[in-house]
Amino acid sequence: MLDIARASETKYLVRFVLVLGFLWLISACDSKRNEYVEPPPPKVTVAQPVEQEVIEYLEFTGTVQAFEEADIQARVAGFLQSMHFTPGTQVKKGDLLFVIDPKEYQAELNASTAELTAARAMQHRAEIEYERAKRVYDQGAGRETDVVKWRGERDIALAAIERAKAKVERARLNLSYTRVSAPISGRVGRNLVDLGNLVGEGEPTLLTKVTRFDPIYVYFNLNERDLLRVMDTYRQAIKEKSVNPEEEVEIPLFLGLANEDGYPHEGEYDFAESSVDPGTGTMRLRGVFENPGPAPVLVPGLFARLRLPIGKQASALLVTERAIGADQSGNFLLTVGSDNMVAKKPIRMGQLVDGLRVITEGLQPGERVIVKGLQRARPGAKVDPEQIEMKTLTASAIQAAAEAKIDQSQSAAAAAPQKVDSKSAEKEEKTK
Repeated sequence: MLDIARASETKYLVRFVLVLGFLWLISACDSKRNEYVEPPPPKVTVAQPVEQEVIEYLEFTGTVQAFEEADIQARVAGFLQSMHFTPGTQVKKGDLLFVIDPKEYQAELNASTAELTAARAMQHRAEIEYERAKRVYDQGAGRETDVVKWRGERDIALAAIERAKAKVERARLNLSYTRVSAPISGRVGRNLVDLGNLVGEGEPTLLTKVTRFDPIYVYFNLNERDLLRVMDTYRQAIKEKSVNPEEEVEIPLFLGLANEDGYPHEGEYDFAESSVDPGTGTMRLRGVFENPGPAPVLVPGLFARLRLPIGKQASALLVTERAIGADQSGNFLLTVGSDNMVAKKPIRMGQLVDGLRVITEGLQPGERVIVKGLQRARPGAKVDPEQIEMKTLTASAIQAAAEAKIDQSQSAAAAAPQKVDSKSAEKEEKTK
């Protein structure tokens, strides 16, 4: 029994040694395969910034206001008799809008005219009596008191004539106020008082409004920092003699509405307040724009985006906005060096030009900027860059490419039915 147990133990020991040897051989054979192999660098797309002349702009939000607006009020009391316009239509200066019952004022004019006639008759009589009394007195047959009396009567009659003339003028003016006309040309609003109502009793009654839309004003505010920047630019232009301070300079102003791309409307700067409002730290400015047509684009009360050019930057650097990243430290770009290593560049941004953002600080000409694959790139890591042109990423180029793709798909769709028809024709020929 002891020999059998020893033989069994030896048998298991031999098996264990063989298994260990086999595992060691396997590990020795696969030692090269278990070595760490560095993964290939991620692929990214890079482009050099576009270098071009750029016009510098200041951008604002403004409010559209009418060029002229007149409140049409009843200047005399009376019942509103008739209306002579269609609400919401265009009227011209002098067009009749309302008529207030004129009977009372016509009667006042007639009475005043009668008083004037009576005053003239009294003056005529006093003049005759005065001349007679003076002639008799000069002949020594009359009294001086008669001359003085009729001279006074004549002067009183002359004053009565002037007073009567004033009454006639006032009565004629009140009668003219019963015909309410448009003081300016423009679009008339709705009637605020219905016919038959008493208006102008005690105080002027607002009847309607007339608004002139063409041209039209847009008001906006310039903050203190931008104001100082504009003043520095203006002084520099005077120093370089590109602007004559004695001549009036027309400054263009560009406008866009909420549903419009860019700034399609061009006008000009028109007016600025004389001082900065200490409460808001801003200065009120105004631009004027043409606004023609029966249905003008710009309507008072609309909010508008405004852009004011203030200078030129000769060699500005521009990159696509998709290349710009942001974190807690601010905006940045990822660039690729000559050794294909990624570097992080903090930047300061300027305005947007055709889908490309101006980089005012932090970027040098010729640097390769990652425009695609930012998620795969890490600062200090190596990448596999693929070069493209930055100009292909402008808004106009992207739109042109999209339109070309649409045209291509439409052409393919139009050609598809012809192929089907040719196949069906071949099948028909085979069946025949």
